[in-house]
Amino acid sequence: MRRVFQFIFAMIVSFIPGAIGSMYSPNGASDAWYNMLNKSIVTPDGWVFALAWAILYALLGIALFLVIRNEKTRLSKGRAYLLFLAQMVLNALWSYAFFGAHMMGWALVVLIALIFVATLMMRAFRPFSKWASYLVWPYIIWMIFAAYLNIAFIWLN
Repeated sequence: MRRVFQFIFAMIVSFIPGAIGSMYSPNGASDAWYNMLNKSIVTPDGWVFALAWAILYALLGIALFLVIRNEKTRLSKGRAYLLFLAQMVLNALWSYAFFGAHMMGWALVVLIALIFVATLMMRAFRPFSKWASYLVWPYIIWMIFAAYLNIAFIWLN
């Protein structure tokens, strides 16, 4: 039963940035600022973003659960947890900077920091679970794609 609660906890925690970010993300036609921006030809539709983020947050939740459930006591999990928390804060901050404050340049700086921290997190997860570190890769790849989109928004606008 303990593992079930750990899994539920990890999943809930991993979706927090998405919940915070959804307060700032565009809601279709209701966000005039986002809709008037020139976009890259590879900018996905809103439903693609929603699906991708749901999958990525679930993968991060599973990765966190794999680290939590690891019984290795000789290794400190503090660094892994701190990096997970840092990437969560940066993830939510990007949504605010880009969609909330409309500061695309600062959002890009946050995104670059997020990629760096997510990479460190992936490496910190490895001693506890190689699968946990593998589950972070899609997130990092998506962040690199997001950086391309962020740069395209700056360039085109």
